[in-house]
Amino acid sequence: MSINFEQFAASNKAAVDSLLAVANTALVTAERIAALNLGAARNALEGSTSAAKAVLEVKSPNEAVALQSSMVQPAVDKAVDYSRSLYEISSDSQQQLTKMLEAQFADFQKQVSGLVAQAAKAAPAGSESIVATMQNAINSANAAFSNMTAMTKQFTETAQANVAAATKAATAATKMK
Repeated sequence: MSINFEQFAASNKAAVDSLLAVANTALVTAERIAALNLGAARNALEGSTSAAKAVLEVKSPNEAVALQSSMVQPAVDKAVDYSRSLYEISSDSQQQLTKMLEAQFADFQKQVSGLVAQAAKAAPAGSESIVATMQNAINSANAAFSNMTAMTKQFTETAQANVAAATKAATAATKMK
């Protein structure tokens, strides 16, 4: 069996391109999280400054209680918004990486199927059971990957529903007080 250097070079280029795509996704995600954290820190500093000024202007215990009550809902809203944004960033990154993985697996499937087809053509008489075993192994791997993909999608949908429910419950709970 001879080595096809063009296929080898193309395979290496595809591997490098895949690694660069994953690295780029990771950097974009880190950049988005850093921006989110910087914005949250800026908002926290502004909120603390405003709260300190408001506390200094309080003249009675009733005003202090009213001030405290008025600060709870905005703080909860900011925490919920931060959590939602962080979840969205993570979810977007996960979806991009999943798409890349699915595309790479599809390419891998094509290559392996092509190799099995070549092996079947070149196989000596009597080796049909070995080729059939290889094909069964490929089919099992494909089924396992499909199951894993379906479970990941189901987990993601469940997590999104839980985040939405928790956000709604947290917001509703603070509005009742």
